[in-house]
Amino acid sequence: MTAIKHALQRDIFTPNDERLLGIVNVCKAGKKKKNCFLCATVTTERPVQVKVVKVKKSDKGDFYKRQQTWELRDLTEVDAKDASKENPEFDLHFEKVYRWLASSTAEKNSFISCLWKLNQRYLRKKVEFVNVSSQLLEESVPSGESQSVAGGDEDALDDYQELSTREEQDIESMMEMCEYAISNAEAFAEQLSKELQVLDGANIQSIMASEKQVNILMQLLDEALAEVDTIEGKLSSYEEMLQSVKEQMDQISQSNRLIQISNTNNGKLLNEIQFLVNYMDLSKGHIRALQDGDLTSPKGIEACINASEALLQCMNVALRPGHDKLMAVKQQQLLFADLRDTFARRLTNHLNNVFVHQGHDQSSTLSQHTAELTLPKHNPLHRDLLRYAKLMEWLKNTHREKYEGLSRTYVDYMSRLYEREIKDFFEVAKIKMAGTTKEAKGKFGLHGSSGKLTGSTSSLNKLTVQGSNSRRSQSSSLLDMGNMSASDLDVADRTKFDKIFEQVLSELEPLCLAEQDFISKFFKLQQHPTVTPPLAQPETEESDGGMPSRVPPQAEHRHSLSSEKDMVRLMMNKIFQSIETELNSLIALGDKIDSFNSLYMLVKMSHHVWTAENVDPASYLSTTLGNVLVTVKRNFDKCISGQIRQMEEVKISKKSKVGILLFVTGFEEFAELAETIFRNAERRGDLDKAYVKLIRAVFMNVEKVANESQKTPRDVVMMENFHHIFSTLSRLKISCLDAEKREAKHKYTDHLQSYVINSLGQPLEKLNHFFEGVEARVAQGIREEEVSYQLAFNKQELRKVIKEYPGKEVKKGLDNLYKKVDKHLCEEESLLQVVWHSMQDEFIRQYKHFEDLIGRCYPGSGITMEFTIQDMLEYFSSIAQSH
Repeated sequence: MTAIKHALQRDIFTPNDERLLGIVNVCKAGKKKKNCFLCATVTTERPVQVKVVKVKKSDKGDFYKRQQTWELRDLTEVDAKDASKENPEFDLHFEKVYRWLASSTAEKNSFISCLWKLNQRYLRKKVEFVNVSSQLLEESVPSGESQSVAGGDEDALDDYQELSTREEQDIESMMEMCEYAISNAEAFAEQLSKELQVLDGANIQSIMASEKQVNILMQLLDEALAEVDTIEGKLSSYEEMLQSVKEQMDQISQSNRLIQISNTNNGKLLNEIQFLVNYMDLSKGHIRALQDGDLTSPKGIEACINASEALLQCMNVALRPGHDKLMAVKQQQLLFADLRDTFARRLTNHLNNVFVHQGHDQSSTLSQHTAELTLPKHNPLHRDLLRYAKLMEWLKNTHREKYEGLSRTYVDYMSRLYEREIKDFFEVAKIKMAGTTKEAKGKFGLHGSSGKLTGSTSSLNKLTVQGSNSRRSQSSSLLDMGNMSASDLDVADRTKFDKIFEQVLSELEPLCLAEQDFISKFFKLQQHPTVTPPLAQPETEESDGGMPSRVPPQAEHRHSLSSEKDMVRLMMNKIFQSIETELNSLIALGDKIDSFNSLYMLVKMSHHVWTAENVDPASYLSTTLGNVLVTVKRNFDKCISGQIRQMEEVKISKKSKVGILLFVTGFEEFAELAETIFRNAERRGDLDKAYVKLIRAVFMNVEKVANESQKTPRDVVMMENFHHIFSTLSRLKISCLDAEKREAKHKYTDHLQSYVINSLGQPLEKLNHFFEGVEARVAQGIREEEVSYQLAFNKQELRKVIKEYPGKEVKKGLDNLYKKVDKHLCEEESLLQVVWHSMQDEFIRQYKHFEDLIGRCYPGSGITMEFTIQDMLEYFSSIAQSH
């Protein structure tokens, strides 16, 4: 602290005529610690000014600078926080409160004590000290000696001296001699001045009176002048000697300066030589590895990798200005270029041979996989080649042409290898889909080893309704959009197809992903733009105005990543150019075998596309499977369109009753199968759209068939088929068809009621006509009680009509009606009892309506029906039981 104090006094306060009395090292309380010093100072000139100065070390060097200054007279309070405990915190109250944290309690106490003493001396106890120990506050200062303000650091600040006891007594006696000394100070001062002049005159006269003393004084002055001349001569000689010494020192300084410049230049030259030796020197071991290193053994490859990296580092070293003109540097650069070309040529030839040999070795093992639905694994090839990945990266950075040539060679050999493997793989898949090779050739027209479909497809026959017994055998062919009857293929066949198709996709997926991952690692091609962009100098390109415009490094890096991703995609497209074609051929075969296979393929393909996109949306596999998915979706849409077309082409027989239409039961079977296939599928929306198209077509064509039906009443066709549709939708609980389910129920209910009403008009036909006439008269304005006076509707006519329908005749009519209804309805839907019960309810309603009309239009006539409601219930029950 003492050194800091002296440094602050010398650098900051002495130039400003100030004296440093107290200092404390502090930082602001509660904030990030930035140390500074608080200094208590006084000026050396009068009037004395006391200040508190904040001094902070400069950020640009080791010197200190004055940051803020407060006058001590502006200080109102000093708060030491705690008088009993050691606490380095204290507050100074100026225009606002400044809270400080001292480096130690001792420094804080010393600084507060200094402030208190300055306050006592210059401010007359103006500042208030709070929470300060009484030991720090001195009550009095000794008067007989010079006061020490800050522990002995300040000497007497003025020339004032206290009067001695004798001087005080003389002043008192003088003032007693002059009575008006106190009352008239001016007169007293004037008298003292006169007396002083008298004393001065007396002293001068006394001196002049002593001539001897004057002569002695003059002699002393002459001697002093002679001594001064002697001293001046000696000083002149000394000055000449110093001038000679100064010239010699200047020569020595110049010599030292030249020696220092020489040493500096030698040091710089040594640094330049060390730089070139350190960064442009390639060891002999690295040179041997580049020229003759073994590229087959792991140790040799590692040595070549280290040598190539060292060579690249030497070639890419940033030379300083003028280095390129040195002959040694030029020779090293030529050596590096020769080593680069030699090693690049050796590496290219070796990798070309590796590609050729590996391609032949892999093709020789293809026969092992021809009988199984599996693709050969290339992991050993990839593992062997990945040892050269760092060398490929070196080749990419140094010889772009050779790097691109190697990539073309790899693509050429691997495309031919994969083409043979994939072709054989899909041949096995097609044979397994179609059954054994012999069955496939006979059944689907498979000719030759390629497994292509060459057989002709059978045309779709128009469907005719052959009665309920033949419904099952024809419903499958109605919904089958393929080229052969769905009845020939059972669930086991479709399950087998599903497993084969899943196995095909499961084999292709890891193959493509592994190859793409290998290409990106081996050829050092970035697939994901998440790598931190490297720092590079921005390139310039000519703008339209001819001025060079800078390309940002981020844009350049994005362009590089995009081109590398395009290169990966291009290489994958060339290597696996046959996958998409073979998949489309396989899909066509599956669709040819059974159009329902498009449902299985849509689910499986959607799942694999979803999985591939989650792994890498921009991968070759994701793009290819997405393209194939479009074909599968198109086949699925064709299947749905074909079903709708078959519905529209349905023809019904004029001689047999209709019953449940074939496409209605066909829709039921389709929905059951689709719900099983699409359980937990990703593309449920495609099926929901197909459901809506199919159900609307079913509704439309049910109405069309009902309108064309001659043997079966329209209401029966509508009622039975919509009841079957409603039952199917209720059982399967297809959420997207809730509106159609409600519509089917509504249509079924409406046509059931319509059929019941139309059928019940026949058993009591004359009675119905009679009361219809009565209601017509009332509607024309005739009062109800006056209807009986109408000639055609009097009481005698009513009794005559009622007598025509005794209970026996009514039962006979109902029995005939039951037989007719039974003939209209089909057995599969089991609606006979439902219809018969509805007829019973309707008949009772009509009976009550007739009785109500008789009571209102023929009051007091006593006319009643020949049978009662209880009789009707017995009639309906006995008829139902008898049949």
